[in-house]
Amino acid sequence: MKTSLTRKPSWLRRPLPQGPVFSRTAALLRDLRLNTVCAGAGCPNRMECYSRGVAAFLILGRVCTRNCAFCDIAHGRPEAVDPEEPGRLAKAAAALGLRHVVVTSVSRDDLPGGGAGHFAATLAALRRTLPLATRETLVPDFGGDPGSLATVLAAAPHVLNHNLETVPELYARIRPQAVYDRSLELLGRVKKSPDAPLAKSGLMLGLGETPAQIRRVLSDLANVGCDIVTMGQYLAPSSNHAPVARYAPPEEFAAWAEHGQALGIKHMHCAPLVRSSYNAALFVEEKNRGELF
Repeated sequence: MKTSLTRKPSWLRRPLPQGPVFSRTAALLRDLRLNTVCAGAGCPNRMECYSRGVAAFLILGRVCTRNCAFCDIAHGRPEAVDPEEPGRLAKAAAALGLRHVVVTSVSRDDLPGGGAGHFAATLAALRRTLPLATRETLVPDFGGDPGSLATVLAAAPHVLNHNLETVPELYARIRPQAVYDRSLELLGRVKKSPDAPLAKSGLMLGLGETPAQIRRVLSDLANVGCDIVTMGQYLAPSSNHAPVARYAPPEEFAAWAEHGQALGIKHMHCAPLVRSSYNAALFVEEKNRGELF
């Protein structure tokens, strides 16, 4: 029988800002028929981000071919690919005045190349519409197909993100259709590619992992040259998802940030409410100071 912690600690409670900017952001996305991971995955930061006119776009539909135990995105038979989506997404990014655009997707194991061509078309539309904006893609593993990854890299993202999500010992329960070594290999190929973008990955705490297992994952990420790692608290979307094993306190996240940096990871963004795309534009500000790019 599943059990989960029901009382969230104080550091996970936050105000829910709304206002005219939130309403305009939500209306723009609705009018342009665009999906966001903010809404699709039930991100706790959505109110804040929408209220700042920021969103992380979700392409290739709202239905995933995989069924990860932590994720709130629907799974099942996916929708048809919309060839007009890249243009509408670029239009929305321009209307929001984004200086850094984050694009992710559901997993599409049903498509040739896993939908990599649609990622490339979206990046091309962003280059045409917002040539000065930096572009970040959060990609699935494409079933380990190096050609799919090469298609996305050829479209010149500034940041290529692929989340490991958790420790390998928990993959069978949490990410049953994924393979830890395959995901790690993808990140390594990013750094070996010509004109390599920044490689980024993310982890969740609170699924039952041990400190030794986390240290191993951070060491693996450092060894493949990962530049940026995000780490946040797992929050179960519902009682049908994997339960929360524990709530890690803020000071633990700070300690992991120090540990990752000591291993050579350039940027560790670690806090309970950190998510892969949350405050991703901060890396652009560091770029402008010449620290990352």
